[in-house]
Amino acid sequence: MISSVQAKLNDQRNNHTAARTKSGSLLIGRIYDDRGNRMSPSHVRKEGIKYRYYLSSPLLHGHPERAGSVRRVPAAEVEALVGSAVRGHLEGSSERDDRDLIHNHVDRVAVQADQLAVELKAEASSDPLNAVDCERLVLRVPWKKMSMKRRREIIVPASVSSSKDRRPIRAETRVTLVASIARGRRWLDEIIAGTVTSVEQIAARDKCSIRQVNMTISLAFLAPELVKAAVEGRLPRGIGIARLRDAPAEWSRQCAMLGLSI
Repeated sequence: MISSVQAKLNDQRNNHTAARTKSGSLLIGRIYDDRGNRMSPSHVRKEGIKYRYYLSSPLLHGHPERAGSVRRVPAAEVEALVGSAVRGHLEGSSERDDRDLIHNHVDRVAVQADQLAVELKAEASSDPLNAVDCERLVLRVPWKKMSMKRRREIIVPASVSSSKDRRPIRAETRVTLVASIARGRRWLDEIIAGTVTSVEQIAARDKCSIRQVNMTISLAFLAPELVKAAVEGRLPRGIGIARLRDAPAEWSRQCAMLGLSI
């Protein structure tokens, strides 16, 4: 009887692990709000495009008052920030993609009002007589959810005069752009570090075209002012990945190309 129960528990554990591995949400089971509530993956579809989020679990059970200070976060943006921070900390990690990186090294991510607290897994002590793990390291990643109700200073081209055209970048566009910039920087770091030998290798690994890899890597060369404006949601509507990829190398020319004065 005991062995039968144990077998069922093992099957449930294995099925849960398999489900987590297959999920498109890289932080499933690892992300929490600042009140300790687990955040669950969710998504919406707009015009045929799927936008992923993590929701604080009390919202799903009808208890919004129990949720943390940040109740919903864009999945792609947070996953990209966590992956980039962990990869930068490890310097030379052998994991090929963020899924393996997060699975092997991230124990918990706490979403706070002004940062992501990324708790790394502890390395077991090399002393067999000491069963206590080493103290866990927490990476503090600056981040703040953009409020869509708050009025923001929008950077607009000088040619735009009407207030109707002075609209901020869409939230979904901003999330996709920031995640792509982080991905381009990660791929560039891999090439520089020698962990990959060519863009063809990245394309084969990530199941995308060579052109897409090249265009995404080009986002790693954007001017810091443009990247900051993208993260803060201050770019005008109409400026997204298509406008920013393969931009001129000179930062001043990038802004001139867009007609922006930053």
